[in-house]
Amino acid sequence: MIGLLLCLPAALILAAGFVWPVLLLGRISFNRTTDMGAMEEAWTLETYAKIVTDDFTWDLAWNTITLSAGAAAAAVALALPVTLLIRSAPPRWRGVLALMAVAPLLVSGTARVVGWMAILGDQGMINALLTGLGLTSQPLRLINNLTGVRIGLTESLMPYCCLVLIAGLSRLDSRLEEAAATLGATRSRTFFRVTLPLAAPALAAAFALAFVLGVSAFITPRLMGGGRVFVVATEIFDLALETVDWPAAAALAMLLLGTLVVAMVLRGVLAGREAPR
Repeated sequence: MIGLLLCLPAALILAAGFVWPVLLLGRISFNRTTDMGAMEEAWTLETYAKIVTDDFTWDLAWNTITLSAGAAAAAVALALPVTLLIRSAPPRWRGVLALMAVAPLLVSGTARVVGWMAILGDQGMINALLTGLGLTSQPLRLINNLTGVRIGLTESLMPYCCLVLIAGLSRLDSRLEEAAATLGATRSRTFFRVTLPLAAPALAAAFALAFVLGVSAFITPRLMGGGRVFVVATEIFDLALETVDWPAAAALAMLLLGTLVVAMVLRGVLAGREAPR
């Protein structure tokens, strides 16, 4: 009983800040948009049917899924060696290295995206270096396209992957790796035959979390895409504030939320399998 009372303030804040707005958004998604563009209160599935049967929606979903999955996979691949380095470091340095790995989360996501735009721009540091070394005669197009969005999204997801992998790899029994080395296995063989299989649940959980965050990302595709990269989050923004079609925006948001819930449930299942019994 005392535990429930202690959880009550957090539950009320969650209900007021998330559950109630989601319920309102769900109610709006059943409204109808008239030919004049006004929102008419109703209980209809017309908006959902229109979205589901629109080929553009499926193209948008495919672009979002492939972009998020690619960025999540890249973020996990980059976070793994960082996490392994932290795991093999002396105990007194592990906390410092872990803090350095997740330090980008202390900076606003918008500020980080603006920084990447300055680095990857036509007059940015990367193009200036390539041009100065004579490797390219013209600036490379590294922003305002899918390439820039992939780079920015991967960087923004990598700290979250590090957090998951640090927690997951810390549970691995190092004696198994020591036993493999004692039996004559090389470092590479030990990694691929012992460490990597044991780390698979943590890798899957990190990928699931990164994928969820990537699917819902808005700032990175909006700014680094330069209005040329369309994902579900940017389409919701355009429907709500530019087209002013609130039922369509709400319906698309509810469909996205449903997808994220399924992905989070999957992540919970993977995390449960990873936990020691």
